[in-house]
Amino acid sequence: MEIRNIAIIAHVDHGKTTLVDSMLKQTHTFRENQKEMEETLILDSNDLEREKGITILAKNTAITYKDVKINIIDTPGHADFGGEVERVLNMASGAILLVDAAEGPLPQTKFVLKKALEQKLKIILLINKIDKKDARPKEVVHLVENLFLELANDESALHFTTLYAVGRDGKVFKDLPDQYSEDLPGNIAPLLDTILNDLPNSAKNTDKPFQMLISTLDYDNHVGKLCIGKVTQGTLTKGQGISLVDEDQVLGTYRVQKLYTSQGLQRIEVDQINAGDIVAIAGIPDLTIGQTVTDPAFPKSLPKITVEEPTIRVTIGPNTSPFLGKEGKFCSSAQIKERLLREKETNLGLKIEQDTESSNFVVSGRGELHLAVLIETMRREGFEMQVSKPQVIYKTIDGQVCEPFEEVTIDVGKEYIGTITEELSKRKGEMVSMDQEPHDMTRFVYKISSQNLLGIRNVLLTKTRGTALINTYFLGYFPKSSGKVEQTRNGVIIVSESGTTLSYGLENAQERGTLFVGPGIPVYEGMIVGVTPRDKDIEVNVCKGKKQTNIRSSTSDIAIQLTPPVELSLEQALDFIADDEILEVTPKNIRMRKKYLSATQRRVMNRKD
Repeated sequence: MEIRNIAIIAHVDHGKTTLVDSMLKQTHTFRENQKEMEETLILDSNDLEREKGITILAKNTAITYKDVKINIIDTPGHADFGGEVERVLNMASGAILLVDAAEGPLPQTKFVLKKALEQKLKIILLINKIDKKDARPKEVVHLVENLFLELANDESALHFTTLYAVGRDGKVFKDLPDQYSEDLPGNIAPLLDTILNDLPNSAKNTDKPFQMLISTLDYDNHVGKLCIGKVTQGTLTKGQGISLVDEDQVLGTYRVQKLYTSQGLQRIEVDQINAGDIVAIAGIPDLTIGQTVTDPAFPKSLPKITVEEPTIRVTIGPNTSPFLGKEGKFCSSAQIKERLLREKETNLGLKIEQDTESSNFVVSGRGELHLAVLIETMRREGFEMQVSKPQVIYKTIDGQVCEPFEEVTIDVGKEYIGTITEELSKRKGEMVSMDQEPHDMTRFVYKISSQNLLGIRNVLLTKTRGTALINTYFLGYFPKSSGKVEQTRNGVIIVSESGTTLSYGLENAQERGTLFVGPGIPVYEGMIVGVTPRDKDIEVNVCKGKKQTNIRSSTSDIAIQLTPPVELSLEQALDFIADDEILEVTPKNIRMRKKYLSATQRRVMNRKD
């Protein structure tokens, strides 16, 4: 049977997972009465993926079309999960580059296309969402062509097929329709035919010794660890002997317990696997991504997966607040360490090191969202911990201290042009371009250090009333700039006495700023419960009650009016905290606090600084 392996790559929310839905349904992968026929975003099975509406983990599925098996790899679109993209692209021989017909190519489009061209993948360009009112497909094709010219290393990469689609309706067209409507006949067949015609057959070299690079890991309750990858050459039969090889060193020889291949969303057990297919093997108890599984008579390693280095780090450690152990199942340093090391096995973009001065761990990742997703996942599993403010990672290159820089693209309404230019100039951003977009929108592109970009998302969303669209693209390391931004956040309201918040105390606090908590909430000294309009921190007793007296007046018993508190998400809280503050994360709550809880300690430490 012929095999085609294709990855779907795109910027966030350009319609990758929706397109896969149509491919699965129209190739009759499910029976008509299966529940999947009624579902959308079928591959986004992770709770966080469904909540955030983004793909976090790369996944593969398989369909059969005209007696050809097509393995489809759905990849994340967010730059912070670039490690997932890099990890799985080596399994593909081609890629569908999906671009929104209105938004055009965005920073992550550039990132994923660059990675696909580095792997020398055959590209199929699919202009999606041509039904949008503000769609401009012809202009977008021209913009993507310019991107190819910028990124391509050889001329062959410039020869690609362009198709047009409405992924939500499951329709793909070879030529751009003059007018699109839901009644226009169409299906996914033009895309599937292009995959068959443009991509090479991966089922080759079956007569050579077995060899497979481990691209991902999974776990099965019955057979233990599974290693997943594309079979580079040869065939493998159940019960056959295999060797685990790392840099041409044999780490061990094992016997195959079970073999699996994909069919739709299911992993089905087979007796034999062949070259070109994406498969799972059970029988090796201890392995990591990047190692090679081979025929024992041919212990040769395949080139390892290279992943870009992390740029942001946080410190994660056991909770030290007065509420320690009240809300989590796993609170100890040993439990946190075991969980982080388990994550490191599959999350290639992550680095974990023991902090030499404490029982904490320094966790480095590709961005704030990358780290926030890990912390949120651990929190939902019952872990209780404390997290420091994210810090950028500096490197010394040729004797010079360098820091990471990013290209940030911001789309806003024209009424906020002044707001953006003011905030970015304050953060020492260098404007690359400023273009007018349809519907009175303006697109800014800035080059800015990652250090000065920290916390910008919250600030801009607040100042533009939630309308700004912000995307980033990692440019690389450049000599450290002298222009570090001073504190961009205002002072905070700090609890002066532990207890339970009362309306009377909160009313006094809300006169001095915006609150993060309402009445009836347990708090402790040193906890942050609000933000002030000024740059100085203030301490307030939010647990203070009204003194009872025998004297009554006509106005004394009017109900206290409290403004609803502002609730920060995990990412917003990570953005918000300052260097002298910590985030307390438990399964039930996210609390911000000062590192030193007592006012006396804070004053002593400030004098030392």
